[in-house]
Formats: sequence, C-alpha cells, structure tokens
Amino acid sequence: MSEETVVDGPDEFVTIATFPEPMEANMARSALEAAGISVFLQGETANSMIPVAFVSQLQVRSEDEVAARSLLDAMDDAPESLESVTAAQIAAEEEQK
Repeated sequence: MSEETVVDGPDEFVTIATFPEPMEANMARSALEAAGISVFLQGETANSMIPVAFVSQLQVRSEDEVAARSLLDAMDDAPESLESVTAAQIAAEEEQK
C-alpha cells in the first residue's frame, strides 16, 4: 500500500492509498465502509483483470481523509488474524456455558 493525496476542491475525493492486490484494496474498502466512510475504489476492474499491470486507488472525501488514514494505520499496526478471532469466539462461548 502506498499513499498519495490529491485534492481538487472541498468535496472532492482524495487518494489515500494504492494497492497492487485487489484483495487488499477490497479489505481496506470494507473496513472504511464499516466505519461509515464513503469510499471509491478507482481502477478496481482493471486491477482485478490484470493485477500486475494496474493498481487500485482507494479514495475518500477530503473531509474523511484523516479518519480514513487513521483507520488504515490501525489496521496495519494491529491486524486481526483468523487465529485471534477464533480464540476470541472460543473464549466467548466458554463464558456463556
């Protein structure tokens, strides 16, 4: 993931990250959408067809840029693994018994 900021106006979208892998781009988009941040993934179709030739640009409204970058940084700092989610589910089920 690389970062870039482009602002054309107050309500314009800014590119906050680029992804060479379609799966990473979609994971980031899903996380931002779950947080209520409007997202546009530019180049998604081309990147899915020929990943090595294109990158997806993750874009958000300029007023959401700081929150979106913070969320993506937090995902990089403490990624959730399948093992940690499974362990948390097992612990929750044990508490319910």
